This record gives sequence, structure tokens and C-alpha cells, in this order.
Amino acid sequence: MVSFGFPPVSSPSARVLVLGSLPGRLSLQRGEYYANPQNAFWKIVGARIQELPVDYAGRVAASIDLGVALWDVLAAATRSGSLDADIGDDAIPNNFRAFFHIHPHIRLVLFNGATAARLYQRHVVPTLTDPERAITRDTLPSTSGAHASLSFAQKAARWSALFSDVAVKAAGIRIRGSL
Repeated sequence: MVSFGFPPVSSPSARVLVLGSLPGRLSLQRGEYYANPQNAFWKIVGARIQELPVDYAGRVAASIDLGVALWDVLAAATRSGSLDADIGDDAIPNNFRAFFHIHPHIRLVLFNGATAARLYQRHVVPTLTDPERAITRDTLPSTSGAHASLSFAQKAARWSALFSDVAVKAAGIRIRGSL
């Protein structure tokens, strides 16, 4: 079955881009990034950001206000289930050159899992300009419930990169325990 991704959640002022691989079935059914309740993404963000809304529209608005964009590496691919391991070789990447042109303030790309990083390296990096290739990147553990080798606390600790001093200052993110 061919799966198609979503448009990015972003604004031209975004400074941090969080990239998954391709939405899973539940996310596709709901039309929401990280919709599966077993996915820890919104729980991790909610544990660190003051007053993260409960509803999806509010979470999207909060992400945009924080300067954090959400997207996926792939625009489409054949996948039999929701696992990244099921993504076929026919993957079609999103147009990152256009994205970076519209979002010139992106200073940090965070990959939600090793598969997203690998797909980006394989399908996207060869298409980028030198300045786009120079944007700082970091691979974080997948927030998927299928990635059970780390506890929630371990994932949250690694995801603190989203809330590092650099990201907080660049994006103006207000986290618990900060100003």
C-alpha cells in the first residue's frame, strides 16, 4: 500500500525542524502527526513545555509559536504497516530545497529516529545546496512505541536536545524551569 505524508506544520520563522520518516496508519487515519497514543512525542514535548494544549490543533499552534516545525523525510512510499522497517525502496522524499527556501531561519534539524536520519542522508542530502547541507543535524531516539529499547525517561533525556540552550535561544522556547 502506498502511504502519503502530510504537509509540514511550520511557519517561515521556524528555527528547529523535527523530521520523522513517514506517518503511521493511525496518524494517516487521523491526519495528525504522532497520533498513536503509544508514540511518546507529544508526551515528551508536554513534559518540557509550559501549557502544551491537549488537542491536536492547539499542539500544532504551540509548535508553530515555539519556532518548531514538524515534517517527514518522505512524501510517499510503499509500506505494508506502520513500522519504518516496512518502508519500501520506492520512497519519494519531500522537497527540502523548497522547504529551506521558505524557512530560511532553520538552524537545527532533529531526526525522530535513525530511519528518518538514514532516509534523509540517502534521499535528501544529495539534492541540497551547500548551505542547506551545513544545517546542524542530530539523530534522536524514535518516539514510536515500537522503539522499546529505551524507557520514556531515556528518550526524554535524549530529546532534551530540542530544549537545549541553543534551541531554546534560537526558537524562543519557554520550557518548564526557564524564564
